[in-house]
Amino acid sequence: MNINRYVTHAVVLAIGVAMSGYAVVDRNFSPNFHAGTVTAAAADGGLAVGDVSLGRDNVIIKPLSIPTAPLVSHAPIVHVVVQGDTLESIGRQFNLPWRDIVWSNPDLRMPLTVGLPIKLPPVPGVVVVVKTGDTPATLATAYGVDVTTVLGFNGIHGPQLTPGSVLAIPVDPTSGPNLSTGLPADPVDPGQFLCPIAGAKIIQPFGPTSFALEPPFDGYPHFHTGVDLLAGYGTPIVAAAGGRVTATSYAFDFGIRVEVIDSFGLVEIYAHMSQVAVTVGQEVQQGEKIGYVGSTGLSIGAHLHFQLEIGGMPTAPGPLIGC
Repeated sequence: MNINRYVTHAVVLAIGVAMSGYAVVDRNFSPNFHAGTVTAAAADGGLAVGDVSLGRDNVIIKPLSIPTAPLVSHAPIVHVVVQGDTLESIGRQFNLPWRDIVWSNPDLRMPLTVGLPIKLPPVPGVVVVVKTGDTPATLATAYGVDVTTVLGFNGIHGPQLTPGSVLAIPVDPTSGPNLSTGLPADPVDPGQFLCPIAGAKIIQPFGPTSFALEPPFDGYPHFHTGVDLLAGYGTPIVAAAGGRVTATSYAFDFGIRVEVIDSFGLVEIYAHMSQVAVTVGQEVQQGEKIGYVGSTGLSIGAHLHFQLEIGGMPTAPGPLIGC
């Protein structure tokens, strides 16, 4: 009886030694395994060991991040104009650059009409109505973004777009849109108007004036429809914002002028030039030379008249960076 008991103990002891050796060999075989020392107290208190968090009863605990704010909607917004609305006030209300409003509504006319529905992007960017022939690739190129942005933001899972559908395309305001050449339209001050003549003095701002040569406009007997910059004859003029040149000829009171439809769809007019440096159809970047100061047309001295139009209506350009 005693002999059998001793034999049994010996077998159990041999098995234990064998299992211990196997565990040692197994750990040595895996060179990336680095065991940490875990005590009962540590496990009970929730100590992290390596990439694992241990809690009571050795339960693995992985913290979860729970959103506390609603997700941003990707759907285009329709805002109905109310009394007192301006492009600037709507932009502030929806946290958008006001040029994005013009960009999203190419047929917009000024002043804004009460009751008019206008499209707004949910984030800085543009609202696009798909036309026949549009593809994710052509839209991505036109607005200077990746195809994945067009598809992902609008939940599109295939290459086919339905004409008439409305898409929102986010565009990074710190870089702005591209020209069709692929170059950034506004490399100097994205989303801003650069002073066409660096350091030039504004001698007449946009708005009502007592200057008798200015024609009546917007109910005022005399109104200056642009911004006049004082500069010497022949001073180079640069594009306030990038876009496509649409006119370079003589135009009555403007004299020799250059017109540019910028990347947001606004018309920029540079008037009273002595000479132009661009051609119709040419794409220019913000800061690129487009002509030289003169005194052609209805002008009483060398200066630049810079005018901004939305739907054929003059509008205040706001700050000119660098004037």
